[in-house]
This record gives sequence, structure tokens and C-alpha cells, in this order.
Amino acid sequence: MANQPPILQTGDTVGVVTLGSPLEAETINARVQMLEAIGLNVVLGTHVYDWDGFLAGTDQERAADVMAMFERDDVRLILPTRGGVGVAGILPYLNYEVIANNPKWISGYSDITVLLNAFYQYADIITLHSLMLIDFQEATPPYNFDQFFSVISSTSMEHAIVNPPELPPLTGRVPGDVSGPIVGGNLTSVVGTLGTPFEIDTTGCILFLEDVNEPINTIYRHMKHLEQAGKFEDCAGIILGECSNCQVAYGQSYEDLIETFIVPMGKPLITGLASGHGTYKAAVPIGAIANLNSNDGAITVISEG
Repeated sequence: MANQPPILQTGDTVGVVTLGSPLEAETINARVQMLEAIGLNVVLGTHVYDWDGFLAGTDQERAADVMAMFERDDVRLILPTRGGVGVAGILPYLNYEVIANNPKWISGYSDITVLLNAFYQYADIITLHSLMLIDFQEATPPYNFDQFFSVISSTSMEHAIVNPPELPPLTGRVPGDVSGPIVGGNLTSVVGTLGTPFEIDTTGCILFLEDVNEPINTIYRHMKHLEQAGKFEDCAGIILGECSNCQVAYGQSYEDLIETFIVPMGKPLITGLASGHGTYKAAVPIGAIANLNSNDGAITVISEG
């Protein structure tokens, strides 16, 4: 059973780390100022500003920054600056026993997906598919902040996952009513775990997927890979999020792919969840038990994992 980390309150400390690709120091500093303005203390990882091509330092250095935050008693939330690429490289260098014994919230999306699922599978803690440091800016919709803080600042996991009023509601596509832990996140990053020691386990789970900036034939390739790896067969139900800025390929759209490839699988299916790379970001707790009722187009988090 996955453990819910302690809640985040005003005056608590946030540990900021860069775990994949680098981010400009000017952007990091501006976003940190916003965290401090809302009443949070901030400590920075030793390598938060590192820049080595498309990575922010070595795998070992980035892993050391994560472990340093878990070993600090004052840190309640670990907030990656961004995703990018390379997060999977730190997984072999983490101490999952230490992480399990010092549960803290960690939030992110994009390539942070691999970390969210690894912490659930190997350290038995609930993680959050939600905001990163880069999102702490005035342009971020209030919905995103409401979603984020409503989860990490509440002692109860129970809540409905809903789209903002600006978007269409969730759509039930294949009928069913199932419950299980939520796993997944960014499709490209999930597929990258296959065949590794950190391969995603979807057995009895509700599998959530979203992506960005990919042609639909590439999305098909990734989904076919998941199918052949048994990940759709093993799961209890499927939530498909947005495919933000994904390009039509060979006359086929994301919607066409859902209708011709995912729907025929017959798994309870809800589509249209805004979480991840799109403008609006529903907070999805990875490892928490949720009910997927596609008859009513409803997703409800019902308990800890």
C-alpha cells in the first residue's frame, strides 16, 4: 500500500532540483521568487543550475541532489525545475529504502513521469503528476494551482479529477466501472521504461497517458509497443489525456487513433483529461486508488494506494 506524504503548509520548505534537461538560471530564480512570495521556503540542489548539453550534470550528480532532499528533515516537497530528457538515467543511483522511509511529495510531468512511477513502485509513496517549478508564473491558470495545492495540502486523497470549466468534460468511450492505482503519465517516457529494471507495472492499475509534439504515427508506434508488452492487457482501465500539438500523419488524427486502436481493446476508457503538457493541468496522484466510471465519465480518487 502506497503512503501519502505529509501535507505541505505555509512556511514549509521546498527542495528545487533539476533532474533531466537544464533550465536557464534566470528562469529558475524568477520561479523561486514566486514560491517564496506565496509563503514557502526554498532550498536549491547543488546541481540545479548545471548545464551539460541536453542534461543538467551527470546522472550521479542529479541523483545525489534528489537523495539530499529526501535526507533533509525540513523538506516537504521536491519540485523539479522541468522535465526534458535523461531522468531515467538517475534511477539506478537512488536509494529507494531511504526514499520509502522519508516520504515527501514530488510533482512533475513530461520526463519526470519515470520518477513518479519508480517512487510508487519501488518506494511505495504516492507522487503527483502536476506542476513543476517552471509552471510557477503569473501566466499559469488558477485551476492548475488549485489542483496542485488541493492534493498536497490535504490530509485526504478523496476527490474527483475534473477538467476546468473552460474545457469539455471527460468523455466515457468504453463502458465500465473499475478501481485501481493510477499509473503512467507521459507516453514517450513510459515506453522508455520497457525492458529496463524500472519497467512500468500496469497490473490491475488504471493507466493514464498523454503526450506532446509528436506525429500521430509516432504515438501509434508507442502505443503498439505498450500493447505488445502487455501493458494494456494487464491494466484495469485507461485514461487518455491530451496529445498537445500532436500532428496529423497519413491523414490520421489522435482522435482517429483512439477510435481505431484503443477503443477496440474493450478496456473501460475515459478520454479528454487535461493533465501534463497542455495549458490546463489536472493533478493526478500516481499510486493512489481511483475509481474509473466510464459509464458516467467520472474519475474519483478514493484512497491512498
